[in-house]
Amino acid sequence: MKELGNYQLYLEKGITWLQELLPSVITAVIILVAGLWIVRFINNMVRRFFDHKDYDPALESFLQSFISISLKILLFVLVITQLGVKSTSLVAIVGAAGLAVGLALQGSLSNFAGGVLILLFKPFRVGDFISAQGQDGTVKEINIFYTKLNTFGNQLAVIPNGQLSNNSIVNYSAEETRRDKIDVGIGYGSNIKKAKDILLQICAENDHILKEPAPEVYVGALADSAVNLTLRFWARNENFWAAHWYVMEETKLRFDEAGIEIPFPQRVIHKA
Repeated sequence: MKELGNYQLYLEKGITWLQELLPSVITAVIILVAGLWIVRFINNMVRRFFDHKDYDPALESFLQSFISISLKILLFVLVITQLGVKSTSLVAIVGAAGLAVGLALQGSLSNFAGGVLILLFKPFRVGDFISAQGQDGTVKEINIFYTKLNTFGNQLAVIPNGQLSNNSIVNYSAEETRRDKIDVGIGYGSNIKKAKDILLQICAENDHILKEPAPEVYVGALADSAVNLTLRFWARNENFWAAHWYVMEETKLRFDEAGIEIPFPQRVIHKA
């Protein structure tokens, strides 16, 4: 009988506790559902706002991510508070959790700081073609923690912002024009002046190659089996690769027509 009485006592306490807690749980669920809807609504409003403004796409992406995360954290605090957790206790819990998370996510915090530095100093923007961390590609997106690149093969490269802000970056789109440098070896028996004239003629006939600054050709080295000619010319960024491939192909075709030898490495063995 005593055990049955204890069981009924515990059951009554449990029912009383649930009755006291149930309104808070229902209210917390309502706040959560309504809050998620409000967060989504605000995010859509922010996105539409940026769609009508000519801001830096990188800054837009960063701010949208930051606003979304901040609103969700605020919503979490409201739900927890509604469930009966006191604000002072919550501050202590959040402080302790923040310290633990900060120690565990040092890399993420570094990436966040790197994203802020990238947006402040703008070493590159969305749409720029860059080389960084062994990856070459067009910047697709800069968010809070990572930068996304589209590579030549249309793969997606995701690079942490912390690494980007602390290491070297080559931005090929920072200037409107680029200079190409092509080395071509000709045989020692070939006419150097004729070869140089052909290279300059190739440049003169291509509309993608800028006439100012003028293309130039010079003898770069007297190598073991070839005289190395170096061709330098300028082109606009959007025409750079078209000009490069044109010069490479035309050089081979016209040197063949003119009888100018492009030697390949070979070894001559003399018998003793």
